[in-house]
Amino acid sequence: MAITISVLIGIIALIHTYILWFEMFAWTTRGKRVFKSFPEQLFEQTKAMAANQGLYNGFLAAGLIWSLFITDVVWRDYISLFFLSCVAIAGIFGAFTAERRILFVQTIPSAITILLIIVK
Repeated sequence: MAITISVLIGIIALIHTYILWFEMFAWTTRGKRVFKSFPEQLFEQTKAMAANQGLYNGFLAAGLIWSLFITDVVWRDYISLFFLSCVAIAGIFGAFTAERRILFVQTIPSAITILLIIVK
């Protein structure tokens, strides 16, 4: 079970690293393909805002990656639960305010991993 949890945390961290990249560095190119419902003329105007969001996603990825290197099991679980909860909450908010697909990309994987940590 611990390996499954670590793999899921790693995948979620990679997703957030990818989000960091496209929001900070490819908002006006890749961002248009990810957020199709967002008006195209606004991508350039919101470039700085997207970069800020990308930075926050990077912090989530960093926290999840950090949790993979913690050797104390209890401490690792607490740190993992904290960052996974942040991802889940951000995903819920994003699904309601930006794009419904965020729920499936962020919230559901993090919620599953939270449940696995709790029931292990």
